[in-house]
Amino acid sequence: MKPQLLIGALHSGSGKTTVSMGILRALVRKGLQVQPFKCGPDYIDTRFHAVATVRDSVNLDTWLASGTHVREVYGRYGAEADACVVEGVMGLFDGYDRMKGSSADIARLLDIPVLLVVSARSAAYTVAALLRGVRDFVPGLRMAGVVFNQVGSPRHARLLQQACDDAGLRCFGFLPKSEGLEVPSRHLGLTLAAEQQMNLWIDRAADLVEQHLDLQGLMEASTCPFAAPAASLPPVRGTMRVAVARDAAFNFLYRENLDRLAEKGPLTFFSPLAGDPLPDADLVYLPGGYPELFARELSMRRSTMEQLSAYAEAGGRILAECGGMIYLSSFIVCVGEGSFRMCGVLPFTATMEGARLQLGYRRLIDAAGREWRGHEFHYSKLQSPDVLPSVAQQFDAWGEKVTTPLYRYKNVMAGYTHLYWGETDVLRLWD
Repeated sequence: MKPQLLIGALHSGSGKTTVSMGILRALVRKGLQVQPFKCGPDYIDTRFHAVATVRDSVNLDTWLASGTHVREVYGRYGAEADACVVEGVMGLFDGYDRMKGSSADIARLLDIPVLLVVSARSAAYTVAALLRGVRDFVPGLRMAGVVFNQVGSPRHARLLQQACDDAGLRCFGFLPKSEGLEVPSRHLGLTLAAEQQMNLWIDRAADLVEQHLDLQGLMEASTCPFAAPAASLPPVRGTMRVAVARDAAFNFLYRENLDRLAEKGPLTFFSPLAGDPLPDADLVYLPGGYPELFARELSMRRSTMEQLSAYAEAGGRILAECGGMIYLSSFIVCVGEGSFRMCGVLPFTATMEGARLQLGYRRLIDAAGREWRGHEFHYSKLQSPDVLPSVAQQFDAWGEKVTTPLYRYKNVMAGYTHLYWGETDVLRLWD
């Protein structure tokens, strides 16, 4: 038995992240070991979780992986924790296909209760109808109760409490309208200044949670049986040398991907931004991130770029995702700053000018007919993207073809899609 809950909302912008961060930090202040999780493919909110708890956050996504895998991952990472907190995504029932993959879907899969965050801005007793609908909409969904955000006054709180009472849901508190509680920009590199900004905001959120929420009551109401992972033999560790870029410019990483890579052999992290030399490696992983925010600094670290180029030309295996692919390109064009030379491994230019957000789940079929799952999220675009042929056809969550390419140059595999390989062997990309 341990406290476990999923924090959801009626819609994005309700304050779900603020409440999640506040609860995570408040529990840590109590001396608990808290394991954070994130519904969906997001690799940015997981960074906030890690700052709040000093523990890596883990993604739970039934598009990227099977339900069996999601349960196994939850059990494995949560086993040693005192409490498990899952931050939902979008609205509680919003999935890639109706409710599939939604926060409610994950909560029901794991059989953990939901704390619903409701924005009370311009809302009063009518919210009772919404709460009753949420409570009864899906059989088997366990509701712990409700927290209201942006509450204007004690009278406002009384109306909302009445709504909860008549909807048959417990209210765990009311967060007042607060100045200076805007979520810090998610588009920040992992710099010391960015982490300090996150910490200040998380502490402010935790202060409000401690002052206005019945945290003890919430922990008691969300305490339920924890499905411990089945006993298994420890993974066999290989001898492959794996180098992973990780710094303020490259940090879009799934924890489970890293753990699967670690089974191949020892991981060595290096920083292209700091000009670290390329470690001796049989595989180099360049994840996504924010190379556009650090283009000038990266362009000045010529030695690292030259080593990567030489490694690629010699047939070394590289997996470069999104920002990692941009880093391997010839140039990156930044708005108002001009162009900056990158590694020059891939013969195209990436530009931020006139770029629009491209995002969504992706299903890849490679040249051998194998299926891969991933997620695309970027603002940049490639000039002359057809200079190299794509070695995979990609589809969105509805099965429609998308033009997102996957490139292969020698043993370099590069594309915009962030792949998830928790249930497969990433080395099959090179078969």
